[in-house]
Amino acid sequence: MKTVCNVMSSLTDRLVEAFISCTLPKSEWTHHTHLRVGLWHLLHYPQDESVTILRQSIKKYNFVGGIENTESQGYHETITLFYIWLINKFIQQADCSQPIDLLADELINRYGDKSLPFRYYPLG
Repeated sequence: MKTVCNVMSSLTDRLVEAFISCTLPKSEWTHHTHLRVGLWHLLHYPQDESVTILRQSIKKYNFVGGIENTESQGYHETITLFYIWLINKFIQQADCSQPIDLLADELINRYGDKSLPFRYYPLG
């Protein structure tokens, strides 16, 4: 008899898969999901490759979802680069032996405030 393992993917893996395939409902494309997706990419690819992949993937996701990428909505280069830098800094200091969902929860607890970039880049 063949042994069947019940292997459940993590929440982060499922969100990344739905994001990449552009099937993630717009209501689930939250700031916290952005952080999970960024974390996943930086754990799987070097930072420069993550930048390229995330830039293309966010623009594609927005296009498929009918979201225009303009100065006031959609993809924002400065904010994306800020969070990639921040997530990479987090990874360098984190215990990466933890499951990705625990890492993501810790990342969100530390940096989940959506207004965080504006402490560095004031509006106006």
